[in-house]
Formats: sequence, C-alpha cells, structure tokens
Amino acid sequence: MSSTPEIPRVVVIGAGIVGCSLADELTARGWTDITVLEQGPLPAPGGSTSHAPGLVFQTNSSKTLTALARYTVEKFTSLDVDGVSCFHQVGGLELATTPDRLAELHRRAGYAASWGVRGEIVSAARCKELWPLIDESLVLGGFHTPDDGLARALLASRAQMARACARGARFLERHTVTGIEREDGRVTGVVTDRGTFPADHVVSAAGFWGPVIGRMAGIDVPLQPLAHQYARTGPLPELSGATAEASKPILRFQDRDLYFREHTDRIGIGSYAHRPLPVDPFAVPPYDEARARNMDMPSSYPFTQEDWAPSWADCRQLMPTLRDAEIEAGFNGVFSFTPDGMPVLGESRRLRGFWLAEAVWVTHSAGVAKAVAEWMVDGRPSIDLHECDLTRFEEAQRSPSYVLERGAQQFVEVYDVIHPLQPMERPRPLRVSPFHARQQQLGAYFLEGGGWERPHWYEANAPLVDALGPLPARDAWSARHWSPVAAAEAKATREGVALYDMTPLRRLEVTGPGSLDFLDRMTSNNLRKKPGAVTYSLLLDASGGIRSDLTVARLAPDRFQVGANSPADLDWLLRHAPADVHIRDITSGTCCVGVWGPLARDLVQPLTPDDFSHEAFGYFRARETYIGHVPVTAMRLSYVGELGWELYTTADLGLRLWDTLWDAGRELGVIAAGRSAFNSLRLEKGYRAWGVDMTDEHDPFEAGVGFAVRMDRDDFVGKAALAGKGEAPRRLTPLLLDDPAAVVLGKEPVYVDGLPAGYVTSASYGYTLGRCVAYAWLPAGLPTGTGVHIEYVGEKVPATVADEPLFDPKMTRIRR
Repeated sequence: MSSTPEIPRVVVIGAGIVGCSLADELTARGWTDITVLEQGPLPAPGGSTSHAPGLVFQTNSSKTLTALARYTVEKFTSLDVDGVSCFHQVGGLELATTPDRLAELHRRAGYAASWGVRGEIVSAARCKELWPLIDESLVLGGFHTPDDGLARALLASRAQMARACARGARFLERHTVTGIEREDGRVTGVVTDRGTFPADHVVSAAGFWGPVIGRMAGIDVPLQPLAHQYARTGPLPELSGATAEASKPILRFQDRDLYFREHTDRIGIGSYAHRPLPVDPFAVPPYDEARARNMDMPSSYPFTQEDWAPSWADCRQLMPTLRDAEIEAGFNGVFSFTPDGMPVLGESRRLRGFWLAEAVWVTHSAGVAKAVAEWMVDGRPSIDLHECDLTRFEEAQRSPSYVLERGAQQFVEVYDVIHPLQPMERPRPLRVSPFHARQQQLGAYFLEGGGWERPHWYEANAPLVDALGPLPARDAWSARHWSPVAAAEAKATREGVALYDMTPLRRLEVTGPGSLDFLDRMTSNNLRKKPGAVTYSLLLDASGGIRSDLTVARLAPDRFQVGANSPADLDWLLRHAPADVHIRDITSGTCCVGVWGPLARDLVQPLTPDDFSHEAFGYFRARETYIGHVPVTAMRLSYVGELGWELYTTADLGLRLWDTLWDAGRELGVIAAGRSAFNSLRLEKGYRAWGVDMTDEHDPFEAGVGFAVRMDRDDFVGKAALAGKGEAPRRLTPLLLDDPAAVVLGKEPVYVDGLPAGYVTSASYGYTLGRCVAYAWLPAGLPTGTGVHIEYVGEKVPATVADEPLFDPKMTRIRR
C-alpha cells in the first residue's frame, strides 16, 4: 500500500448501514479524518437500509458470512438510541414442510454447530408454541436459533454515526457524487455537486448504486440490483393489544420462499417467490425525483400485485388467521445480488486507495465494516474473506449480461435447497478446454467451477463398475452429482493409467531479470534452484496466513511457470511486482493433461524423444519436450499419489495432445477420469486444497504444510510472523469414518467427548481404503486412534483420528 498521511483522509460514499458502520469502525481504530457523503437526507437516505425489514439469521453454509453476521448481532446488541436497543433478539425459526427441507434444516443445524451459533432442531409442536398463528399440521419440524432477531438498521446507523462523529468524522447529506479523481493510478478525491473532497482512500458503500460509482472510478462492480416484494397486513385480532415491536421469532417458510416478522399488531411478509425484477442502477431516480413519482424512496418501487397473489395464497395456508386479513401496504424493495451471492469487498489494484464494500445485506453489515476497516488500517482482515474478495471473479464472469443472469438466478434460489456441487444452469457452457468435444463423446458429466466445464466422471467408464464388487449405498443427498463410476476411475488410476483434464487450474508466466528474487521474496520455499526444478511453495501474508499455495517451475533462469489458484493470486503478485518483473495469466491460451497411474511411463515414454525414466526425470522436475508432434512442458507432479506427469501445451494443440495420448494408450487400457475420482485420490494422500482446507486464517504448520516453509533462508513475506508463533492450538486432522458405508461431504461439525470441537473441511470416499476420508480442524494433540463423531444430517457418525498420509506413506508409487 502506498504511503499516506499519518491520519489518512477517507471518503466513504453512502451513509447506509455499511457506510455508518465503517465510519464507526475506522474512527475506533484512530482513522478520524472521515467524510461520509450521502446523496439523500439523513438519517434515512432512501437506499436499501431505509426499507430493510431487518431480519438477521446468522447461520449460513459459508463460515465467512456466519462470522460477519455474528459480529453484526454482537455489535448491534451493544448499541442503543435513546434507550432503544439496535437489535431485538427475538430469535429465529425456520420451518420444514417437506422431508427435503427438514433434512436441510438438520444440515443448517450442523453449520450452526460448526461455526459457533446456538441452534436446535425442534418439533412441530414446539414450532407452534413459538409461532401460535401457524397451522401445525403442515409442519414437520423447525430450526430454532435463539440469538437471531431484528436489526433496527436505521437506529444502528444513527448510533454508529453519532459515535463516529464524536471521534471526528463528518456526515454530509444531499451530496451527489459525480466523479472520482485520480492521479498516477491512485485515487485523490471525490467530486460532488457541492464540491470536491480530497482523499487518500475512497470507499464505495453505495449499495445498489455501486456500479454507478464504480464506473466513475473505472472499476466494474459485478452487482445486480433486484426488487423484492414486502407487504404488511392490517391489524390482526390475534395480535391486538401487542405493545412490543415483536415478541415471536423471525420466521422463514422457505418451502414457499417466504419470511415473516411482526410489526406490533401486524405482520410483515417478504417474498422471493416471484419472477426476478432486475433494476438498472443507472436509472434509479434520486431521492427527490423518487418522491415526485410517488415512491417513498429511491429503493422502494411500486408493489406489483400480480406477482404477490401466489405468495398471499401460501401465506394464508400457513397462517389461517390471514384468510380474513388484507394487505395494508406493500412495496418492491431494491437490494443487491452478485453472481455468487457474496459481497464484493477490497481495494482495487487498478486504482489504489479505491475500496469496495458492496452487495452487503444488513445481516452482515457491521461484520463487513469491521473486516474492511481492519483491511484498511492493519493491511489484512482478521477473518478469511476470499469468498468476498473483489478479485475472485474471472473476466468471463464480469460481463453485464453474466452478472444480470447469475444475479437473477441467485434471487430465485435464495431459499432453495442447494447441493454444494450444484452448478448454475445458465449461461453454460461458458469456458471449455480444448478436450471438450472428446469429453462429450465419452459421456462426461460436467459440473462448473470458475466458469469452466469440468468433467466429474465419464459414462464411458460405466462398464468398469461391474468389476468393483458392491459399493456402499448412498443416501439421496450424498448421491447427488455422484456416480459409482468415480470409484471405477479411481481404481483404474491406481492400477493402470488415466487422463485428467487439468486445464482449469490457473497458470501464470513470470519473467524478467528480477523474477527469481521477486518470487523468492513472495513465497515461503526455496526457489533458488537450477532451471528444471519445480517447487511447492506458499503465498503468505504478513501475518503468516496462507493466501494460496503454488507450484513454481523454473523453466529458464528468468522464466517461471506458476500454478496458482484464483484471480486473487495474480492480483496479489501484480500488486507487489517490481518494474523488472512481468506477470501474465496464460491459463486461457494453454491447456493441461494429467497422465497418472503406474502405467503412465509406459504411455508417455514411446511418444517422446527424451528419457522419462526416474533417474533422468525425477519427481518435482520439469522439461520442455515433445509428445508426438506436440511441444509440451512436462512436469513430474502428481496430485493423486501416483506416477505421472502434467503435460502443458498451447490451446490450439490441445486436442492433438489428447488424441495422441488416447490413441497410444488404448493398448494399455487408458481411461479419461474426472474430478470426483481426483478428489478421492488426493484426500487419500492428504493433499490440501487451498480455500477449502486452509486459508489465510491458518498458518502453514497447523495446516500441515510446514514442509513448504524454509525458515533458514533470506527474508520472505510472513517469515517474521511465523518465527514469533507458538504452538498452535488446532491442527488440520485426518479422520477415517468407522462405518465403511458412511459418507460425509464437508462443513459438518466434529464432536470430541460429546462437545463440538471443530468442523470438516474436505471429505470424500476413499475407494482404495474402503472408508470415507475427512479432514477437519480440531484441537491439536489428539492422538491417533482418538474416537470422534461427525454430525451428518442430524446423525452422529463415528470416526477415528488417523495418521497421514493414509495411502502410500513412503511415497514409493510416485517416486518410481
């Protein structure tokens, strides 16, 4: 980060709940020169905060979103205005009216236990006690979370505004931003219709106006505003005499895309059941113009009665008392969606000092503000935000049409039961490898990641299943997006040879006279090796947290190929690269085939003029050679624990490479194998997946990748922090499920001595081992053989702490 004055000048655009929370968090950390600009009147400027119904359900399948919500509840509970608390902790209740939903609530209860939220599955009778107005006969059960409740968003905005002002911040209403000033790639100020405000940092917290502000800064903001129906009944006899704003838990009826909350003697109802209603952020009227159009505020569009009718029928079915009620008022409230449903946070590399805090709902507002304030002041947030990082989207995922289509689908699916592997249906296919046509011919079952079509198994291998013998039966949930063919592909990889499409893995080319010094400083392992060496290394932050893991191949003295994880890796390296280092993403112009299995050498050796023996081409080595007519960069690596190579070539030659390997491998019984088998094989070897098993919340030693850290060499990013760390209280721990038929999928809570002690990161059935393998963050020091329990859909599944690697601990299969 560039040097700024001792107390930086910060301009926050937007005085909704996020802007007010951020001003409070920044001033609490000593950054007191804060100006918050708002185009509307204060304290209710007319954005999403002004109409938000305030429901806060903390539990989410995302650990990050849950942490952000937990802090929001904690903070708002501690705030009040004139003796009125900013959070009304009435609890939350989610209803199940179908068996699938009840199973989903059990999974949600598991997330709650994993992430530290109080919650329990309750009976239909208990649901009726908590919400007497519901028809108990429709309900199978519920998920009750006593610490959830109602955020009084405008009160919380006022309370935080007052605290920030007391520390030196100022809030200016009726200031419409018209431009962002910049110089030499850094933000310098904000232009409004009432003057210009110099700034060292500018934060866009403009809500659904985020794309408008982003365009002024030359930054695309992948955010789509959509309108969402909210209605309020007239007074209900059953609630007559009520004096409190609410006394019952906030209620979700997700099977019909509905939620409910009390407004004293009335009920407010929100619906996601209607068609998506996208809103152009560039066409949203300013506050006064909205009022002139008979809109309460810019974020409050006219109620569309035709969209409401089906939801009103569902409401009346759930709550018979509503059959005699009428809707007193309603509106279509505008708020933000992104292609993956997560916020968009962080500092732009293209315009330093310009930050985004966008697509944030009230539920996560204070948590997001705290994390962004830490990021700005301390250089890093205290929790992992990779799911929210503005750099996470691929270029192919940033087009306006993509953002619109995926954002609308996020709206449709907001209450749907979504399997962790379930992809969006459109737009697909978007990105395909050069082998796509061949994969289709082999009956590939494609799932999506990063816009790429990724084969998970091939129906062409179905005949191999017969030779396996009986496989354990799977429940309906774990059987989704799975096939017994994956077991056959794993076996074929262990016993013969298989081709894996590794094209979607990110590849960076780093060149220039300073490239070695740069990569050596930025990563944790020793890269000062002769050309031809491949090194597994880590990108750490200054606190020693794992930002990513890399494979770094030195192909020439000043040329490296880096295997990375996400666009954030490229962004991080570009932020720090000196002028004599050049970095470019070569993923789209190249492709990769993994050739793995004990017969891998038998396949590739006859096709190349080079010696591929173990003595001539050792493990973690690379060379540029030919496979048939195709020039390739061959790397002796294996993520599945078997002999083999990753073979890289240009995209135009990819199909020829695949066909060459396929034709030559027929007499060896070569198969194509997918990511389902791949994940099973890598977990049997204990190979970590960044972003799942480890993030920047973890250091290398507790994550079990300390071997990739060379503390005895020159300084590198994170070294000082690691040197000062004591014994970690937790470890990434391998578990084997005791029952050969049991399966877990990830994110389940793990119980030690009957108490929740951690959570599963990755899990997959280990077909070689005949047991499901799960990795989990658990207290350090649990000896091998310790019995634990994993909660899977409400059932406690026994498992045992194991030694790793579980398969081929002496690495004899790879090094031969």
